[in-house]
Amino acid sequence: MEINKIYCENCLDTMSKMPDGFVDLVVTSPPYDNLRKYNGYSFDFEAIAKELFRVVKTGGVVVWVVGDATVNGSETGTSFRQALHFMEVGFSLYDTMIYQKTGNPTPQKPEIRYANAFEYMFVFCNGERPKAINLIKQKNGCAVGEKKVWSKMQKNGKTLKYAGQISDEGILQNVWQIDSVNETFESRPHPAPFAEMLAKRHIYSWSNEGDLVYDPFIGSGTTAKMAHLQNRKWIGSEISAEYVALAEKRIDPYLRQTKLEI
Repeated sequence: MEINKIYCENCLDTMSKMPDGFVDLVVTSPPYDNLRKYNGYSFDFEAIAKELFRVVKTGGVVVWVVGDATVNGSETGTSFRQALHFMEVGFSLYDTMIYQKTGNPTPQKPEIRYANAFEYMFVFCNGERPKAINLIKQKNGCAVGEKKVWSKMQKNGKTLKYAGQISDEGILQNVWQIDSVNETFESRPHPAPFAEMLAKRHIYSWSNEGDLVYDPFIGSGTTAKMAHLQNRKWIGSEISAEYVALAEKRIDPYLRQTKLEI
């Protein structure tokens, strides 16, 4: 197979060309429920989940970003059913993460419930734990070596106080607040573009330089762009020729650029 290429075809056709254990990391967001009008195309989820398990290496990861539509007053629960099916085909559910959109969330019509401002990011592993774990750190807002005093109320009514050292860095939590509007400027002709920060963080977290990243629904090409800029190899599948043209035009200027720092 050619690397660093978008295949204009059904992702099942692309994966049929891959040998077992070919891919290190999958980062994708499928066109779920009726929330995304995807040029009239649909996909066979169960067949795709089975093929992903075959082509992903032991210790490899699938990041599946998905949400639910509301039908007849009830959320569909598609996201949970898909997560359970991934486990049925052999994946372990390594983490359930939240993508919190900090731009302007789409208001509910009619306005009878809170605006939906998040999607699930299910992190599945082919095995007990990922072979690549590069957890992102963030500043804690404390001076290096600063001491903090904690208080704990005991059953007898007494308050116990104790102090401890605080590091100036901590591991990023599994709820990621990402601007869902400004992050997708280049890919706005696509109906549901990935936020670049989301793709960048997952690629950094669950793969190493030189690894192969695959996106079976590559859409506007965000996964390819962020994989390339972080010195990973990549392959994409996209059934819509219109979106392939959009993605190729978007990616081309970056193909000769250096990797992007996390």
